[in-house]
Amino acid sequence: MPTRLLDEKPKLALTSVSSVFFFNVEASMGSFTADQIAERVWLSIAERRLRPGTRLKETELAEVFTVSRARVRQALALLERDGLVSSEANKGSFVAEPDAEEARDVFHIRRALEQRVLERLAHRLDACRLAQLRAHIAQEREAGLRDDRRAIIRLSGGFHLMLAEMSGSVFLTGLMRDLVSRSSLITAAFRDSHRFDCGPDEHEEIVNLLEERNSEGARNALVRHLDHVEGELSLDGSKNMFNSLKEALVPEET
Repeated sequence: MPTRLLDEKPKLALTSVSSVFFFNVEASMGSFTADQIAERVWLSIAERRLRPGTRLKETELAEVFTVSRARVRQALALLERDGLVSSEANKGSFVAEPDAEEARDVFHIRRALEQRVLERLAHRLDACRLAQLRAHIAQEREAGLRDDRRAIIRLSGGFHLMLAEMSGSVFLTGLMRDLVSRSSLITAAFRDSHRFDCGPDEHEEIVNLLEERNSEGARNALVRHLDHVEGELSLDGSKNMFNSLKEALVPEET
């Protein structure tokens, strides 16, 4: 999920599960901010409800969220800044369409970047940070048991961003945030499975190795983890998504 998951000032507000992910359309008519609209669109992409290449019509989005077209344009600008939406003159805005080579490029860069993150973190990991990582993994497991897809998406990407932030590098963290957003779009486009967690067991293995001060082992586990995630991509597979914006953006009733 698209996305500043751990920052106090996110590009896309992906920190509130209760207030946005499960919004009541009738009760919230006209109350959506641009950030909330962008979040709903991002989540629909990450949940594979919106097809890459789908045209995001301002009038239809304004009707779905009962807001002005000006607010919709603000939301689309946020999404375009994160590379999740592309705009074409005289044509409008569309969900971005990553290709197979871009998918490979993103995971190639992530392997190198996240190994460097772990190298830096190995010298900074203390009991407090370790406890935070384990608490996060526990939340991932709880979300999996509930089959809470929205929380799974948020927490899966959040683990990798947490590692980057704990590394102490603003530069690496910024790169990681952009790559997590792009990875979510790639997953939406190419992943067969409807499961969105990238593996609390594998996350725990990485943390265990870091706790043991086995930096090389942690980096190797990370590479295997990303190999696994990339291996679940089906570059030629069909995509079973929604064609209606309203159908895609309004969450299913539970």
